[in-house]
Amino acid sequence: MHLVWLALALGAAGPLSAADDALTPAEMKATIVLDEVSLPTPGEFFAAINKVDRPNWSQLAARKAGPLNTANRAQTSLNLGVRVADGFIAVEAQDGQQVKNTGKDIIELAKGLGVSHSILARGNSLADFAENNDWSALKEELDATENEVKLQMAAQKDEDLIALVTIGAWLRGVQAASSVIQTTYLPENARLLRQPAVVEILVARLDALPPRLKGDPLVAQVRNGLLEIKAAVAPTEPPSAETVKSIQKTTSTLIDAISGAPAPTPTPAP
Repeated sequence: MHLVWLALALGAAGPLSAADDALTPAEMKATIVLDEVSLPTPGEFFAAINKVDRPNWSQLAARKAGPLNTANRAQTSLNLGVRVADGFIAVEAQDGQQVKNTGKDIIELAKGLGVSHSILARGNSLADFAENNDWSALKEELDATENEVKLQMAAQKDEDLIALVTIGAWLRGVQAASSVIQTTYLPENARLLRQPAVVEILVARLDALPPRLKGDPLVAQVRNGLLEIKAAVAPTEPPSAETVKSIQKTTSTLIDAISGAPAPTPTPAP
């Protein structure tokens, strides 16, 4: 058994070793100690997907999203996490322009949360690395950008919103993974979606939110979706093809709601 440190409400600054003793009292207060549970970052999750099956990342990167401007800080936080994961998908697709676009979105969303000034340099770095097709550096910079945003949010006492950023990124990662696994289903690949302990932690974090956030309709929708995913991956055997399809549908619905994607145009009856 080992202890995994997930800093800043579920992995905000990446896992820390138990030997790290330089944490300040404030950091210690914001740190959750968990037994044998590690929340994968988008970069780690997508690296695992590549080991399962090299997907068409360009196709996974293509999705409709709504406008970024919203006064709802809960939605902005969730959407920020989604866009961070979008950035990693764009890197996997080696689409420099999409990385630049996503970097601008991240800064715009961070601006809505009052932390854009601290990450302007990160945005410039993302653009520079994308211009030079430096994909390895881009992955590191995306990780650093997400951590920078979360640290600034913690500094301004927005710890509750940090959890929403993490959940948004995790949902987008699961959506991408379930899409890949669904295309060419194999039980051993479907094991990648078996993260019941992680889902349980995410639900618990939502349950610990203050009433004003917990009662937000979108947050409630996300919680219900996580419970659906938790039930789907609870069995010890790998998720079935039908279960993977269900997870993909649930996460896609949540991602559309978070990012304000326009509803699909109904197909006219013949």
